[in-house]
Amino acid sequence: SIYTKEELKQAQAEEMLQIDRLIVRENNEEQTILSIRSRVDVPLSLAILLQDDLSSDLNLKIRDLAQFVQNLPQGSRVMIAYLNGGSLDIRQRFTEDLSKAARSFRIIFGSPSAAPRSPYDGVSETLDKFDALPAGRRAILLISDGLDLSNGISASSPSQSLALQKAILKAQRKSVAIYPVYAQRSGNTNVSFGLMNGQASLASIADETGGRSFIGGTITPINFEPIMKQLNLLFGRQFLLSYLSGNMKKGYYKVNVTSTNREVKIEHPKGYYYR
Repeated sequence: SIYTKEELKQAQAEEMLQIDRLIVRENNEEQTILSIRSRVDVPLSLAILLQDDLSSDLNLKIRDLAQFVQNLPQGSRVMIAYLNGGSLDIRQRFTEDLSKAARSFRIIFGSPSAAPRSPYDGVSETLDKFDALPAGRRAILLISDGLDLSNGISASSPSQSLALQKAILKAQRKSVAIYPVYAQRSGNTNVSFGLMNGQASLASIADETGGRSFIGGTITPINFEPIMKQLNLLFGRQFLLSYLSGNMKKGYYKVNVTSTNREVKIEHPKGYYYR
């Protein structure tokens, strides 16, 4: 996503954005840009994932999510799914019928019995669903508490979560930006240790994949409208950039995209593994 800080603050895009010259670097070496395509040329493919054991307060926001889907630009493809236990409950596969996708939301169970071992297992499974789609702008909207309990709460930090790291690497390979929204888990007082690890994990997957995290406190956001406005701006300012890498050796490459206009903010994946 490419925008100015003022645009994001106001949640309203200007008609024209002076990007000036973009520069792509891998491991600090400048690379050759091949093309930059906007939303007009490349429709958005968006998967929306809701964790099924979140507080039932989230059910009050389902209508807002449905309206958000309904208002996406025509040509967008949308998938709706729920993270439930060890499985992914797909309510609607990718479709361009936005009205149909909007109607596929259901209320969440709001019960600890529906808790996934790790929300990032569901993210990884969802990433595979993008393979059948044409290349283009891709994103996941993840509504979750971000806590990976695969190996217990003591091993739930971002650096210890193997499921989180797997999801990040897969998202980078498939060019999918992840936008997490923190929401409170049901039947859980969100003790500080688990809360900190869950929110840190959500921030990590957003930062590493070129998305943005929405973490407004210790509970489910009271009002989703500001989040939806910012998402509209970020998706509207999302570009598909292709460049020719001069690196062919296996390994991890840091990526940095900047503009000669210092007012411009660019969010992008922080790197990728070449194997």
